[in-house]
Amino acid sequence: MSYSNNIIFGPIPSRRFGISLGIDLSPSKKQCNFDCLYCELEKAKTVDTMTTYPSVAEVVAEVKASFEKHPKIDVITITANGEPTLYPDLEKLVDELNKVKKSAKTLILSNGSTIYDEKIYKALLKIDTVKLSLDCVSEKCFKKLDRIHSGIDIEKIVEGMIKFSSETKNIFVLEILFVKTLNDKEEEIKALYEAVKKIKPHRVDIGTIDRPPAYEVKPVSFETLQEIANSFEGINVNIAYKNRPKLESSFSEEEIINMLKRRPLTQEDIENMFDKVSKKLLEKLVEEKRISLIDSSGLGFYKIS
Repeated sequence: MSYSNNIIFGPIPSRRFGISLGIDLSPSKKQCNFDCLYCELEKAKTVDTMTTYPSVAEVVAEVKASFEKHPKIDVITITANGEPTLYPDLEKLVDELNKVKKSAKTLILSNGSTIYDEKIYKALLKIDTVKLSLDCVSEKCFKKLDRIHSGIDIEKIVEGMIKFSSETKNIFVLEILFVKTLNDKEEEIKALYEAVKKIKPHRVDIGTIDRPPAYEVKPVSFETLQEIANSFEGINVNIAYKNRPKLESSFSEEEIINMLKRRPLTQEDIENMFDKVSKKLLEKLVEEKRISLIDSSGLGFYKIS
């Protein structure tokens, strides 16, 4: 079966990563070991292996052809109609992409479920940016929200993420998607925070449902996401939310410092939360080197120096 023209999508502009060229490792059908309630793809029975997929040679040929047409690609994004780490030749594919990527970076978007598989773990270590999901850490919530394939162990996933974070020399981002009445409960949020503190990713992206889900579930509000972000003390948290409300409140120097002591804020946070006077105060604090603007995997964060 030929997968030509179905494997590659883009290039498309990405606010965080620049010009992104996408790879779909399961272009013919959904193949995933999760059947998440919030999934934007169709409902599907979970699997633990891919049965139909393009060869490494096919994928690399399509990537090379795209580079000839679009030489200014910043990132090659490895995804799937399902879970990309179920691709049986992932490490070989990553090795080949690293040979042809030129100045572009590699990125994978995964549900994180296979990180304790040694073969997958080795492949992930070779990818420039690894973005993994972690929606719940309690087994009950994990099974209910992510509707996992049998045999997947959330404790092993968290342990694998802790190990990976300590060993990778590249960028590691966690993503948590909050769903109303499921993982937005206080005990689930606390458990997630404790796990994130141990995992120590470079950044945590939190968000909610913003596209039609596979099942009848509801998003949480922006205010809920803000409360959750504020409870993740000391963590670089980025709130991913479409059409964020502009608050533009006034803050004193002391309030700004106390806010940043609690958790770093993104440039987008500042743009939406601070009025003009507060932004000027922030600039002054940066000039005085009391606050620093740092880059964390493509996002600017303000934090206490």
